[in-house]
Amino acid sequence: MGRVSEKPGTKKENPAEIIIQGDCIEAMNALPEKSVDLIFADPPYNLQLGGDLTRPDQSKVDAVNDDWDKFASFAVYDEFTRNWMTAARRVLKDTGAIWVIGSYHNIFRVGATLQDLGYWIMNDVVWRKSNPMPNFRGTRFTNAHETLIWATRDADQKKYTFNYDAMKALNEELQMRSDWTLPICTGGERLKDDDGGKAHPTQKPEALLHRVLLATTNPGDTVLDPFFGTGTTGAVAKKLGRKFIGIEREQRYIKVARERIRQIKAGAAEDLKVTTSKKAEVRVPFGTIVERGLLEPGAVLTDPARRHAARVRADGSIVCRDATGSIHKIGAHVQGLDACNGWTFWHFKTDGKLKPIDILRQKVRAEMG
Repeated sequence: MGRVSEKPGTKKENPAEIIIQGDCIEAMNALPEKSVDLIFADPPYNLQLGGDLTRPDQSKVDAVNDDWDKFASFAVYDEFTRNWMTAARRVLKDTGAIWVIGSYHNIFRVGATLQDLGYWIMNDVVWRKSNPMPNFRGTRFTNAHETLIWATRDADQKKYTFNYDAMKALNEELQMRSDWTLPICTGGERLKDDDGGKAHPTQKPEALLHRVLLATTNPGDTVLDPFFGTGTTGAVAKKLGRKFIGIEREQRYIKVARERIRQIKAGAAEDLKVTTSKKAEVRVPFGTIVERGLLEPGAVLTDPARRHAARVRADGSIVCRDATGSIHKIGAHVQGLDACNGWTFWHFKTDGKLKPIDILRQKVRAEMG
């Protein structure tokens, strides 16, 4: 992967890494229709803050007070939200989806607009911050979470990416829940400007984007971030072998993002493979093993302890002492069970060792790609 461009056409672009400087709505409207697999959006929160925030020692809290987060009214903010979400929906593929993150200031308005525009909400995910900023005034609960909404492009959308088994693997084989405990961006990950201050006031942790992209994209997919900031989405996309398009108004943020992404090395293709479910694997009947000559008619199959045996027939059935049927049916029959996975129960002898017939199925699947 190569150089990051600020605008299409200004430099020799790497199509896998594109940063566009400009208004997100105009930039998205200029992109090809249905060209993006996933959108991650961290829009302005429209924070309603009354005056400066101070700590007990009267030092000032570095809060968000930039112009890009200021709107004259809720109506103006809602119009802005409708406009960028409409532009975003146009560039999403029919199999595409969107993530939007926000705080209590804006997430409910954002969610309503998503539904009004025809998106279909799949989950709301609570990002529970393990190290939130305290509530220094002591006038309300500490704001210790933000909310992410994951939605598909359409309500009747049949196909979308959700790597369920990869999420289980990430979570030590437990089903991933919709409450995620992750720290806010601090320490060495927090990018600094030339004066040593925060390069961006709302920089998100890479761990959050890692989980989002791993769950809902595959290597080679294109991820669009219309509020690119200092490039967290692009950085994680590059690490995970995804393409990205980032749109950002502020040149100061683009400068930081470009340098950040330049230093990242993409992972090897083999290391970026996503764990897939058994249901997604190519179906290989046992008869295919026989007709491919991987097991000959008359070959003897046994269980690992060699208590039960059956012979292979030319039509892909197997026969034991008192029954004939599929590898699954006969495996259940000899054990007196209602069901059995014949692929892992039955073994064949090769190189003097017993091995499960499932290795032959995997060989065929590998050959089929």
